Amino acid sequence: EVQLVESGGGLVQAGGSLRLSCAASGFTFDDYAVGWFRQAPGKEREAILCITTTDSSAYIADSVKGRFTISRDNAKKSGYLQMNSLKPEDTGIYYCATAVASCDPVLRWGQGTQVTVSS
Repeated sequence: EVQLVESGGGLVQAGGSLRLSCAASGFTFDDYAVGWFRQAPGKEREAILCITTTDSSAYIADSVKGRFTISRDNAKKSGYLQMNSLKPEDTGIYYCATAVASCDPVLRWGQGTQVTVSS
């Protein structure tokens, strides 16, 4: 079965860190770019980072630059989002997705995981 499953979300205090994981199954993971998106309450979903099939960062949103990093492990068919120095405005639902090499368009979405950053 083709799936992307996020994990690692939760509640953290401002200034803390979380690492999100995205486990892929049912397809050739290393054929696709991997992106991370988030949707804050009452806001539109936005792209925050994307990584290419060759493990290089292709996009970093200004709002997370210097705080978030993206990585992938093709052998484990997994993508990761390391989030440091978290701020309350980082609160939202975080999604991983596969995409074409350019990171647009998205081809498949995970179900999302909630991240809540307290003041």
